[in-house]
Amino acid sequence: MLPLEGITVVSLEQAVAAPFATRQLADLGARVIKVERPEVGDFARHYDETVQGMSSHFTWLNRSKESLALNLKEEESQRLIMTILQEADIFIHNLAPGAVDRLGFGSNDLKEKFPHLITCSISGYGEDGSYRDKKAYDLLIQCEAGAVSVTGTEDTPSKAGISIADIAAGMYAYSGILTALIARSKSGKGTHLEISMLEALGEWMGYPLYYAGYGGEEPKRTGASHATIYPYGPFNTAEGKPVFLGIQNDREWQQFCERVIEKPELKDDPLFHTNASRLKNKDTLAPIIARVFDQMSADKLVEKLDAERIANARLNTMREFMDHPQLKARNRWREVETPTGKIKTLVPPVTSSDLETVMNPIPRVGEHTDQIRKEFAQGVKLS
Repeated sequence: MLPLEGITVVSLEQAVAAPFATRQLADLGARVIKVERPEVGDFARHYDETVQGMSSHFTWLNRSKESLALNLKEEESQRLIMTILQEADIFIHNLAPGAVDRLGFGSNDLKEKFPHLITCSISGYGEDGSYRDKKAYDLLIQCEAGAVSVTGTEDTPSKAGISIADIAAGMYAYSGILTALIARSKSGKGTHLEISMLEALGEWMGYPLYYAGYGGEEPKRTGASHATIYPYGPFNTAEGKPVFLGIQNDREWQQFCERVIEKPELKDDPLFHTNASRLKNKDTLAPIIARVFDQMSADKLVEKLDAERIANARLNTMREFMDHPQLKARNRWREVETPTGKIKTLVPPVTSSDLETVMNPIPRVGEHTDQIRKEFAQGVKLS
């Protein structure tokens, strides 16, 4: 039996945050009914056409779901949702604050009608406060939470290359819902969960928050290098391919000097013998390391670092990541049906010998509307 088999989720979702949460629930066997606008559906369906004509975001986030296309401004559609919620376990949405209340699906109303129901709202800034109605896109939340201030180079603050604010909110919605299900199994009662993208990403900002808040100095933007450890980050090799490495302690530094760059005289040099001294004098140390690496291939450098168990990595492109030998060795790829044919998809990262993740198709807009209407038609006037 799948962990969430028998659990029904109704989701008024779009874009990334809520779809990421519900896809993970679907992975564990929950039935996820995704409510979409007729014809156009979730606007993330149209972000791009790179995956066999489909959006890359949408294909990532929406397998194993049922698509119910409704105009929620119509009374009949609202009655249908209420009928489904009588039997559902979870109601989640990431509409703008106040939108579900206007439709009649506010958390207080639903709690009164369906005491067993777990409700979850995801918004940019939360359900109250002066920022409540401010528009909140991922980039903007990265800015407000300070993530952009610590990302990039000294001259150029940058956002993360993926939607980290949306992903953080989706992950906390997912874990919060699992927690609420456990609590309901003990109390018999549902609860309301509120997830703010700002607060979700704020949790991830703990290190720079404490560093600046109590240390009195903002963390420096150092690109792919580390603000407080050296050597740590990218180093070019003979063919111009960067290798990333990290020296975490003085023992590794000594091995690095003796067996990687073969300059044992540096290990006890007062300029470099501790991390604090290496960081302080990195402008002197960097060219010494560079002169050695400029004569060494990336493969050779990785081989030497691995031999000394010094952390390192190559800079993979996304296509190289798709062909990563470790993913192949661990059989991490599956195929999923879509409206335009099969695609490859990664197995979720939680691995259990007793659990096979659900990998059902990605739906067309409204693909399951007639089936769901028929199933829940009692008490609902159908057009």
